[in-house]
Amino acid sequence: MEIIENALNFLDGILGSAFYFPIVLLGVGVFFTFYLGFPQVRFFNHAWQVLRGKFAHDDDPGDTSHFQALSTALSGTVGTGNIGGVAFAIFLGGPAALFWMWATAFVGMTTKYVEVSVSHKYRHQDDKGQMVGGPMNYMERALNLKWLAVFFALATVISSFGSGNLPQANNMASGLDASFSIPPYASGAVLAVLLGLVIVGGIKRIAAVASTLVPLMAFIYAVGALAVIITNYDNIVPSFTAVFADAFTGSAAAGGFLGATFAYAFNRGVNRGLFSNEAGQGSAPIAHAAARTKEPVAEGMVAILEPFIDTLIICTLTGLVILSSGVWQQKFENEFSRFDTEVVQGHYTESNPRHVQQLFAHLDLVKPDNDPVKPFSGEVNVSYGVMEAADLTVIHNRSIAENVRVLQAGDAFTGVLRIEDGQVMGDQISLAGESLLHSVPLTAQAFQSSFLGEYGGYAVTVGLVLFAFSTAIAWSYYGDRAITYLFGTRWILPYRVTYVVGFFVATVADTSLVWLISAVTLALMTLPNLVGLMLMRGEIKTMTREYSGKYLRQRDPG
Repeated sequence: MEIIENALNFLDGILGSAFYFPIVLLGVGVFFTFYLGFPQVRFFNHAWQVLRGKFAHDDDPGDTSHFQALSTALSGTVGTGNIGGVAFAIFLGGPAALFWMWATAFVGMTTKYVEVSVSHKYRHQDDKGQMVGGPMNYMERALNLKWLAVFFALATVISSFGSGNLPQANNMASGLDASFSIPPYASGAVLAVLLGLVIVGGIKRIAAVASTLVPLMAFIYAVGALAVIITNYDNIVPSFTAVFADAFTGSAAAGGFLGATFAYAFNRGVNRGLFSNEAGQGSAPIAHAAARTKEPVAEGMVAILEPFIDTLIICTLTGLVILSSGVWQQKFENEFSRFDTEVVQGHYTESNPRHVQQLFAHLDLVKPDNDPVKPFSGEVNVSYGVMEAADLTVIHNRSIAENVRVLQAGDAFTGVLRIEDGQVMGDQISLAGESLLHSVPLTAQAFQSSFLGEYGGYAVTVGLVLFAFSTAIAWSYYGDRAITYLFGTRWILPYRVTYVVGFFVATVADTSLVWLISAVTLALMTLPNLVGLMLMRGEIKTMTREYSGKYLRQRDPG
């Protein structure tokens, strides 16, 4: 596991977490926003008209309606990123991260429009008569870059597990276990069977389920979120103030939160924003390719609405729930994940500003060369779960852990605890105590800080299951379209079986490691797609101009 973790950290360091990644992602969105004259603003109302079917024709080619295509794409984006991803971004970057999620969504509306329009133009039918679309088609048929198309399709297959399968299954199982004490293997088995029953029916069954599930789950989640925000109404304005005030300076230390630099907040906000709305990743064009229309740009118009609904509405609700409740800077009892735990030399406290600054630098994207915070190695005597050592500090979830206990198979441990390079060693040995929370547990805690009480946690779990399950459904379709492109339709069934098995296995995997896998696979899709879009910029502008002229003259894009 350590080798895998180190490899993933290395890949993440040169891809999604690299300094250039958020700059490239936002840069492409900003470029097209100006290059095309702010289409996310100019065409916003028109996009709703297209979505309602105002310009639809029964004889248009395709497998689904505009609404079903949007619902399928939204089911792929509205997932754990909206519940756990927002919490993860705030946990890492503080309130400032939410601002950069918004920025990613605004320019992402243009990026979605661009990638869906051009991909839709080059869609085609497979040997079973179903539409095959996505960036790999324009890369091959318009740019004549077969190698880039193959790379993207392979990345899509990998990402279908890294983005749409593993983190969704893992978070669902964790949520059901925490709220209803359902063992992960049990919930994983049941949900895996349901997943298989849906995806075996192909895009028509997937679209039918998505178009019912997406509006329902969004409504349920929004009602619960508003209940929390109203309860903490006096913190709404301060929360917005913190988001904007810290956007270009980074988030200062507050409570148990040790602070985050501008670079950290920017990187994590953009990264989590992309994970949430997938603008530029190239996944949504695969779903939109199934829409019935003769006009590719019309479907691009519909895609404008995705980041708006996903990030500017749903993610904002989650962000306000977390910030207004104040739980993002509070410590709660939890069992520590080894992935997020480090034992360091010396006794550090939050009351000492110098200690906070040192730990803040130690936990930044790039540690200082003269980092005074050193991992602890040695043996520690433990009596009934309590470590008999005063000169060490346990860091968990980027916070100084308190009331730390050593457990073995869930019971208080007595004996000698071995620690190597900051990591606790030994079979079935774990730590528990009070620390910051992140991902779904943080959002669940925020929902409980209202008149909903413990029922708020149940609301999060229900929303999580619906969001994550719908995402897993959509990503199975993305993966099987990529498989079809690479190997033909005969490989669809083996892929679907593997996808369902992977979904079950992920229910017992480590949460933090799963998020790291998703971060790596996300970047592997995004970078080649952004390169392809820039190469297609001239054709995209021509398509937009012709569509606008036709719409203005005839009020009907045909």
